[in-house]
Amino acid sequence: MQAAQRPPVEMRVILVCALLSPLSLARACPKECSCNSNNKVVDCRGRGLYDIPRRLHPETQELYLQDNRIRGIGSMAFREIPLVRTLDLSNNSITSISPTALLGLRTLQRLSLAHNSLRELDKRLLVPIHSLSRLDLSHNSLGGLPGAMGDSLKNLSYLGLAHNRLTRLDRSLMEAMTLLDSLTLRGNPWRCDCQLIGLKLWLETYVFKGGVMDEVLCSQPEEMKNRDLQKVPYELFHACMATSYHYLFANIHHLESERLLRGHTHGNHANPSIHALHVPMAMGEGFGGGGGGGGGMTECEPKQKQRPVNLRHAIATVIITGVVCGIVCLMMLAAAVYGCAYAAIMAKYQRELKKNEELAAAQGADHATADDKEPLENAIA
Repeated sequence: MQAAQRPPVEMRVILVCALLSPLSLARACPKECSCNSNNKVVDCRGRGLYDIPRRLHPETQELYLQDNRIRGIGSMAFREIPLVRTLDLSNNSITSISPTALLGLRTLQRLSLAHNSLRELDKRLLVPIHSLSRLDLSHNSLGGLPGAMGDSLKNLSYLGLAHNRLTRLDRSLMEAMTLLDSLTLRGNPWRCDCQLIGLKLWLETYVFKGGVMDEVLCSQPEEMKNRDLQKVPYELFHACMATSYHYLFANIHHLESERLLRGHTHGNHANPSIHALHVPMAMGEGFGGGGGGGGGMTECEPKQKQRPVNLRHAIATVIITGVVCGIVCLMMLAAAVYGCAYAAIMAKYQRELKKNEELAAAQGADHATADDKEPLENAIA
């Protein structure tokens, strides 16, 4: 009889636990916030908060803290909510974030730090997070992103960097984000010099693959001010070629990547995004594409009539190959001269060594003869 009554008791226990679970979430809700126990959302927007609220339920999955007065985020500030997936800290007054502020948030997918006063981010900040897909850093005062942060951003699909103080971005950092499909870069004081060529090449490949982005307007130098980096012809960067071989090898890598991308799309040379990918390799020689980009640059020669895309690629490839072969030949010539000089020095050294050995042998023979004559003369005497 007792055995027959056990199932109802167990069912009542389960029912009580189910009823108490939402109540426990409600009791864990900070008094400054409103909590939804069904979807595990904690809303603390516009409450005048100066710090991260405490007593958050550990099952919280979304935390909204925008429109407050938070100025800094300390170490392990969110240790109470390890399962959080969305964290919105936009429109505060945040100036500093501890490198370990996000420690423990392994499931975080969406992070917004927009509209704050951040000047830099520590490269360790996002290391604990492996599933971050959206990161909004727009409307801050960031002067750059650490190149070592690339591994933490490899799963991003959206990155917001608009309206900061960026003058350049590391190309290796951008190449690490292989899943990125949306990017905002407007409103930054981009310096369109030789160090931005890598970013230009990456942006053109990114757009060619279907990535969505806004414009990158140059602020410096003066002759390129307010011009879109993607539309600036490569001829305007020809001074870089005279001072650095990095430009050459960057273009070799880019042309090879483009060839692989276009292997199955032959005949799409009418696409303007493909025209933007062509890179001239001779100083002062125009290979088409950017006919409207010469304003303000007096050293640029008038552009010739645009040639077919395949011919342009062939010419660029021939020039690149010629330059590389020339460099290799010079290196081989230098090696040959060094080898000959070394061989001549060693031959001279061997001749002198042999000569010294022969001289030493002759002197030894003379001494031996003298030693033999002395006993004979003594015997006669």
